[in-house]
Parts: sequence; structure tokens; C-alpha cells
Amino acid sequence: MTPESSPGPSHTSDRFVTVIIKPFRLEAVLRALEPFAIDEIAISEVRGYGRQKGHLELYRGAEYVISFIPKLKLEFAVSASEAEEVFQAIAQAARTGRIGDGKIFVLDSV
Repeated sequence: MTPESSPGPSHTSDRFVTVIIKPFRLEAVLRALEPFAIDEIAISEVRGYGRQKGHLELYRGAEYVISFIPKLKLEFAVSASEAEEVFQAIAQAARTGRIGDGKIFVLDSV
């Protein structure tokens, strides 16, 4: 692995985006991102919880509390000029209308 060169002046207004979504919404979110200039994206399987605080599952007659829900984390950079449109596209594609649809975190690049 070689280190990436530092971005030039044209990249100073990029945003680093982290998105947490339900796994079955991945394809819809990736389709929603196609029109944008996103060159690289990292996708990780993660576990966590928000307001839903987990759920009960029944296995062989016994109830188990599942505290950490499986999610997917997408990480990528987007230009500041496209940022709002990207956020709207992700929110629309990931939304199911139920609790736990996900979060979008944004950091300004340095």
C-alpha cells in the first residue's frame, strides 16, 4: 500500500461522509449515489444501536436480547458543491419510515 499524495487546492472543499444504514438498503443507496462524482467508497459491516435499543429474538424456545443491530457503514468523500444533493439522495434511498433507518455524519476535509 502506498500513501496517497495530499490533495491539491481544488480538493480543499471536500466533505468526508460516514453513513450508517440498514443492510438491505445498500443497493438502493448505491444506485442513488451513481449520478455523483464519488470515485472511492468503503463499506464495512458494523453493529450498534440507536433509539431502538436492540430487540428480542426467539431461538429454540428461549428469548435472547439482541443489543447490537447489524448495520453497514459507508465512507467516502464528496465535493462541497454536491454535498447537500448527496445527503438528500442518501436519506431518500435509505428511508423505510421505521426507527433505525440510519445516520449521516459529515466532516469538513482539511
